[in-house]
Amino acid sequence: MTTAPSLPQPARSGPRIGVLGSYGGFNIGDESILTCILACLRAQRPDAHFVVFSRNAEHTRAHHPDVHDVLDWEGVSRNHISEALTGLDLLVLGGGGILYDSEARRYLRLVRTAQERGVPTFAYAVGAGPLREAEDREAVRGVLADMDDIVVRDQESKLVLEEVGLEREVTVTADPALLLEPEPFTDSMLRGEGLPTDARLVGMSVREPGRAAEKLDEGDYHALLADVADFLVRRLDAHVVFLPMERHDVRHAHAVLSHMTAPDKGRILHGAYSPGQVLGFMRHLDLAVGMRLHFVIFAALSGVPVLPLPYSGKVFDFARRLGAPALVGVAREQAGLLLAEVDRLWDEYPQRRDDLRGRVRELTMLARETCVRCGVLLDEIDAGRRDGDTRTAAEADAPGGVARAVPDRPAEPRPLIA
Repeated sequence: MTTAPSLPQPARSGPRIGVLGSYGGFNIGDESILTCILACLRAQRPDAHFVVFSRNAEHTRAHHPDVHDVLDWEGVSRNHISEALTGLDLLVLGGGGILYDSEARRYLRLVRTAQERGVPTFAYAVGAGPLREAEDREAVRGVLADMDDIVVRDQESKLVLEEVGLEREVTVTADPALLLEPEPFTDSMLRGEGLPTDARLVGMSVREPGRAAEKLDEGDYHALLADVADFLVRRLDAHVVFLPMERHDVRHAHAVLSHMTAPDKGRILHGAYSPGQVLGFMRHLDLAVGMRLHFVIFAALSGVPVLPLPYSGKVFDFARRLGAPALVGVAREQAGLLLAEVDRLWDEYPQRRDDLRGRVRELTMLARETCVRCGVLLDEIDAGRRDGDTRTAAEADAPGGVARAVPDRPAEPRPLIA
């Protein structure tokens, strides 16, 4: 894996801000989160110097050419990462569902390293759970307790952190991707995908059963979604488009197609598109049914009637906040119920459109609140530097519940995470 050279420390007027997350082209949702976090931070500090810690630095450099420095953080020496963290004024733990079993400890090792070097840390609308493994639970309890501010994207994540034993204020806002701006997806791009420009289009999202969906039975839900796709083809005289939000989704989309009685009316979006282009594509849809959280978010942002297929807490939570039908999962025996909900969604959407728009506006405002809180912390860091404040973050009170961070103070000894 390619690594960047040691970071220079040029003279600058603005803060040096690091952003850490599951970036590097593995998931469109994560890429949309990075896009929105960077847009927020640029609005807060136009003169800032940004350092993104990526799982694939080459991809991040190519898709975010205006980021000053990008570093691989997987498979590189700890000393190399420590050097980059030491030079920061703030480390932002990027949004998305990154605090879960086996992954949480990996991200939080870097956060702890930053804390040990006196760098303020901010959790930017993160998602949490499941957290069952002792090492991850201990890391979450210890490292998050020392963060300067913690914002989660849903109530489910807050409950998970409380269950783990985190005893401090946690703010609930909404997913950062709610602030994503759409990019054009033209008719010629539709034709390039083999899609008609004069017919109804229904979007579908399927995913693999993994840690977040470990109870799913592949055969059952492939057949179930094929039933839904065939129903929509007949009911709406529509073409069904599968949107892979992650590369593994392609295989499952093919499996659903293989179960359809009308596979000729199904297509899998195969092009490589930016998150904004995927959001732009959603505006061509007449209805959406899907499992991936950011597929559901994109549909809601586009004003498309959407039926979430909840497989985990984060999708249940967003469906509830959206006022979407409260399905209990994607089990095969629920086929009749699911088809009835799809039918009702289509029939009732004209009456529900204004309610959906209002709920999306509220969620978008909550997503902006995360950005505002990060700006407050940056203001506190600036104030501490100007005033030469040597108090600890725990000793200093700040507006909105954000403790004053003092990056220049000596680091206090903290236990290492194994």
